[in-house]
Amino acid sequence: MELVQSSRVERRASAQLRLASWRPKGAKVIVADLNADKGEELAKEIGGQFVAVDVTSTEQIEAAVNAATELGPLRALVNSAGIGWAQRTIGRDGEFGSAHNLDAYKKVIAINLIGTFDCIRLAATAMSRNEPLDAHGERGAIVNMASVAAFDGQIGQASYSSSKGGVVGMTLPVARDLAAVGIRVNTIAPGLIDTPIYGEGEAAEAFKAKLGESVLFPHRLGAPDELASMVVELVTNSYMNAEVIRVDGGIRMPPK
Repeated sequence: MELVQSSRVERRASAQLRLASWRPKGAKVIVADLNADKGEELAKEIGGQFVAVDVTSTEQIEAAVNAATELGPLRALVNSAGIGWAQRTIGRDGEFGSAHNLDAYKKVIAINLIGTFDCIRLAATAMSRNEPLDAHGERGAIVNMASVAAFDGQIGQASYSSSKGGVVGMTLPVARDLAAVGIRVNTIAPGLIDTPIYGEGEAAEAFKAKLGESVLFPHRLGAPDELASMVVELVTNSYMNAEVIRVDGGIRMPPK
C-alpha cells in the first residue's frame, strides 16, 4: 500500500492518499483529497479508490489509513498536501494590525507541517505491523514533499518557508525514530514544477516561460513526471534514507 498526498497551493487543507502494493507500478491506490470530483476522477483513472481527507483532521487520516490497510499492507506514504500564503511580516504603517495575519500563519503550519507529521505517525504505526519485506527488516518507506522555499524563502513567504523548513528538519529525527521498525524516511524539495496553479492559455505559457529563465539548467519549469520519478526512486531504493533532495534544475530563488 502506498499513501500519497497531493499538492495544492490554495487556502485550504488538501490531501491525496494512494494505497498501493510495494511494486511501483500496477499498485492498488487510495486517493484521498478534499476535492471529491477530482479525487474520484483520478481514482477512476488509475483504478483506485477515493477517500475524503482533510489533513488537519486526525480522524480522517486514520480513516484513510484504515481503508488502505483493507486492501493490503501499507508500504509507502507520500506526503505532499500543502497550501501557500504570501504576506510580509510587518505592514508599512507601523501598526500592529497590519502585521502578518497570525491565523493565516497558523493555518499554513497546521496543514503543511503538522498535517504531514500526523500522517507520518499514523501511517508509520500501520507500517510497523507489516511483515518485513527482506532480510534487513524493511517494512515501509515515507516520502515527504517540502520545497526549495525551505532554503530559499522569498519575501512574503515566512509561513510557507517555515512549514517546509519544518518538514526538512523532521526528516532525520523521524528517520532515526522509525529505523527501529524498518521504515525509511526521505524528503523532496521541488523547485518550479509545471502544475495547474499557473493557469492555462497563452498568457500562462508566457508566464511559465519567463519563470523558467531563472532555472540554472534546463531553462524551464520541471515536468510533473520528473518529480514523480524521484518519488518512485525514494520509495523503491532501499538504500535511500534520511535524505533531503532538491528537484529544481539548480535554481536558487532570489529574494523576490
